[in-house]
Parts: sequence; C-alpha cells; structure tokens
Amino acid sequence: MNLIHLLDRLLEAGLADVTGRSPAELATYVAALPDEPHSTLAVHPGLATARQLAPLLRHHDKPGFVVDDMTDLEQFVPIDGLALPDCPLYLIREPDRGDDMRNWSPDEALPAIRDRGRTPLTINEGISWLLQEPKMLEPNHCYMTIGSRKPKGATLDARTPAIWISGGTGHDGRARRRAPKIGWCWAGNRHTWLGFASARHRTPRDQ
Repeated sequence: MNLIHLLDRLLEAGLADVTGRSPAELATYVAALPDEPHSTLAVHPGLATARQLAPLLRHHDKPGFVVDDMTDLEQFVPIDGLALPDCPLYLIREPDRGDDMRNWSPDEALPAIRDRGRTPLTINEGISWLLQEPKMLEPNHCYMTIGSRKPKGATLDARTPAIWISGGTGHDGRARRRAPKIGWCWAGNRHTWLGFASARHRTPRDQ
C-alpha cells in the first residue's frame, strides 16, 4: 500500500481534527518520505500524543480508550537507544506484532528483539499502526509496545504500555467491551495473549 493510501486511513480516522493540521499540510509531511515497501506511517508524539490518538481506534465500532489508572501516559517516552525521527510523520518498516513471543515478559522480549536486528515499537507507533491496519488487533493476538517506558530516577517504572481488547470488566465498564484498550503490564510478567510489536527500522533511519 502506498503512502497516500496510508495517510487517507489516518485522515479517515480523524488525524486532522486531533492535530489541528489540514489534510494538505499532513500530506506535505508524507510527500517528504520515501515510499519504502512494507512500511506504515507513525505519528510523532509532538504531532499528537498517544492519549489523543487512542479514541481514534475502532474495534467492533467501539472507540479506543486509555485505562483510568494510566494518568501518566504522557511520561512514557522512548527507551534509551531508540531515537525518533524529527518528523511529524515518519515510517516504520516491517512492523510485526511479535506473536511468537506471546507468554514472554517484556524483560525477556527486549534483548531478543534487538538480537533480531529489530527495534520495539513505542506506544504512539503501536496506535498509529492500528489506525492504518485495524485487523492487526485480534482476540488473543494483541501486543505490548515496550519501546516506551517511564523513567523513574536512575531506573524505569515497572510498567510497560500495551494495546489489547477490553473484556468490559472492572473499571473498563460493560460499555467498553470489545473496545481497543491502552493499558499496561508489569515488565516481569507474562501474558498469553500479548506479543511484542517491533519494526525493522524507522525512516529517516534510527540514529
């Protein structure tokens, strides 16, 4: 799929309204990118935050949401060694949700992803991908975005962001059943339904 079609999907989801940028202005950002195969567009957090993008997600006509106890989502930033391109929109190449790593913990998955010559997706990148490819979010086939972590002094907060489908239980509420859910998991815990989204590289290339 070419970049214009990918941008159209973001526009259909409501990106122009969220960012306050016109479709024409967003198109100029895309025009500056190479049309690399097997790529998808990523929205830089400087253009729109994960919290702004989350409600644009749809699953069974339900809008996405951020869990109530993740009030600090904006403090989850790219991990060390992961530099985002300085572009409002950029490319991530060969995104994959990491199904083969389901039932791994984030602590186990990160070195394995790097050993494969890949890089973990950030929460913004994970949402951006689903806005263009919503079928990538399926029951029992969801994913973590461990490219984003919250610094905590000299270490990291123990939570890692993830995207899955709400069961409508607990604080989510029955009205949110089947809705895309931006939540978190402990870095040392395993979940049978969560893989680890990653990409080959970003364009402009990772620094």
